[in-house]
Amino acid sequence: MDFIEKEINGRKNRKHEGYEKLIGTGGYISPDANLWQDVIAAVVLRKPVLLKGPTGAGKTRLAESISAVFGQPMQSINSSVDLDAEALLGFKTLVQRDGQSQIEFIEGPVVTAMKKGHLLYIDEINMAKAETLPILHSALDHRRMMTNPFTGEVIEAHPDFGVIAAINEGYIGTAPMNEALKNRFIAYPIPYLSGQQLSELWNREFPDAELKLKKFMLNLAEDLMKQVENGLLSEEAASIRSLLDATALAGYMDPIRAVDYAIAQKLEDESERELFMDLANTWKK
Repeated sequence: MDFIEKEINGRKNRKHEGYEKLIGTGGYISPDANLWQDVIAAVVLRKPVLLKGPTGAGKTRLAESISAVFGQPMQSINSSVDLDAEALLGFKTLVQRDGQSQIEFIEGPVVTAMKKGHLLYIDEINMAKAETLPILHSALDHRRMMTNPFTGEVIEAHPDFGVIAAINEGYIGTAPMNEALKNRFIAYPIPYLSGQQLSELWNREFPDAELKLKKFMLNLAEDLMKQVENGLLSEEAASIRSLLDATALAGYMDPIRAVDYAIAQKLEDESERELFMDLANTWKK
């Protein structure tokens, strides 16, 4: 672990002028004693990290917390079917300099991260088209380099460059990851928080909330997770992010209306909405 601490301190001491606003704020709570340190170890070893888990489980917060602990800026990419090479690498544009028109290349998040030694966060990587991502293969494996197809420049990654990707498996609009791409990552399951960790999160986020409200939300969260495990509710019904949103709303309205707006109304299946509200009303009594 001395090697890990040395690496963390070394990255913190390096300067990132102009990129301070891209450093995460931290705050991730690990669901077990090992997960946080295990992910950190992979980042220190310069292995691409794949975070697998349901929506609202804290994957983005985990990536931001890694950025914070290293004091390292993070370039973010939100994947979609419209993601293309220009969105990843950058694009050429016409600019005026000294009265002359010149073609200039505006670097995208991948090129910036590789050159500057930033973290690259690719959210919902399995939403991207399969033909778009192979351009990253050489940057993700032992070569840690890339030839920019727009400029011909050979880019060798800065020693601090690291990649973290997040994936929601089985969601609408997603597809199985290409095996060649997946094989380049170290994969970590990111579950929902439960028990003491969940209570710690609520106490931190809502220190002034009434105990009755926090107890209602925590009991509902645990019950929802059981229903998800039993196959009676979809994972989005137990989203920690949505439950936190509901708790914030409940400071200004009845908690039942808050969970209805923040969670139930986003569920597509009517029977799921009814089951969700039945559970909420049971815990509210």
